[in-house]
Amino acid sequence: MSSAALTVSELLQYTEVEYSHWREWFKKNPAALEVKTDIAETSNVRQLVLHIVAVDLRYAERLLGEDVTTYDKIPNSCEGLFGTADVALKKMQRFVAKAGDDDWKQTITFSTMTAGTQTASKRKCFVHTLFHGARHWAQLASILRAAGFKQDWRHDFLFTDAMQ
Repeated sequence: MSSAALTVSELLQYTEVEYSHWREWFKKNPAALEVKTDIAETSNVRQLVLHIVAVDLRYAERLLGEDVTTYDKIPNSCEGLFGTADVALKKMQRFVAKAGDDDWKQTITFSTMTAGTQTASKRKCFVHTLFHGARHWAQLASILRAAGFKQDWRHDFLFTDAMQ
């Protein structure tokens, strides 16, 4: 692989760093979880964070061929949300560590909550999961800043150690 290529491990590391920042930030700013929003059919930030971590967990489970957790089984406390995120990230790390080229190319068919039945490669599902989270965290950061909850770190990939 060319040294110019971005690896899935680097993308995953960036995701882990962002989760770490958000976890600590929400511990200091618990009221921010109740800020109103309408992103992804949610009514507040807590529900949006639940949506983000649920997607991470459910796709990680699909990648590993595990049963998919239903939303109602995911706790919505701050501790529960980020505990779920930890589980999801560990599952994604496990997939990355064991996956060979054929694993990444393998297609899976699955039901989504809003787009019906889909078929995609595991590679596409993995990348979708990380981009999905990054997109929603960016939306969330903007909503929270507008509501007076400024974050104390830079969210951009450039400011992480994920790639040198």
